[in-house]
Amino acid sequence: MSVSPVALDVSVGADTELAEQTGQRLTSQGRLDPAADYVLQFTPDVVQLAHPSGKENPLLVDFAAGAVDHRRKFGGGKGQDIAKAVGLNKGLTPRILDATAGLGRDAFALASLGCPVTMLERSPVVFALLADGLARAQGCPNVDVAAIACQMRVAYGSLLDGFTPDGAVDVVYLDPMFPERQKSALVKKDMRFFHSVVGEDPDADGLLDAALAIDCARVVVKRPSKAPLLANRQPSHQIVGKSIRYDIYVKRKLV
Repeated sequence: MSVSPVALDVSVGADTELAEQTGQRLTSQGRLDPAADYVLQFTPDVVQLAHPSGKENPLLVDFAAGAVDHRRKFGGGKGQDIAKAVGLNKGLTPRILDATAGLGRDAFALASLGCPVTMLERSPVVFALLADGLARAQGCPNVDVAAIACQMRVAYGSLLDGFTPDGAVDVVYLDPMFPERQKSALVKKDMRFFHSVVGEDPDADGLLDAALAIDCARVVVKRPSKAPLLANRQPSHQIVGKSIRYDIYVKRKLV
């Protein structure tokens, strides 16, 4: 799958340092294009990914509203499959490295349950959206959202590029991109943006190997329920839902 080029649009008063870093990273990857399919807009209030036509609402990271906030309030707490997969059902609050952070939704859900979370993202576009969304959440007037966000940090890079956590990690969490479903009604706008700009993860098998090399207690892989195993590697056990499956690779006991 080809990746759509991205242009930058920086307004006066925006976070120009983040915009400059993002532009440098995009240029190094060969995807900063003035005739782009998408524009990464840095405004004084928000960083967002938009269509140049303006026909669709821009994509941004907002941990204080929408589906993310609804999940925080009504998502099922430690009864969620994701919580069980990372070991929260044991009464622990493991330190999480979300090595495929994406838009940060699973990371925020885990942080809302008490886990310190490092979000690792290798797409410069998505990293810019995450960094902005996290900064706004940490300063949010909703004290509950701000407290959760203060348990999170975001880093740029990939396990495949030799990224090393700067602190102890109990669980490495992976949610690699899966090929986009062809039924357009099933693909939400944000995921269409995401697939177009980020592409897929053809190196997901290597990500699993790199995650297992980290000094941690377990690696958790989120997959569509009927998707093949990463690297054809059998997990220690699985948690299988209607549409999502968690493959858990246990290295040692969580403490």
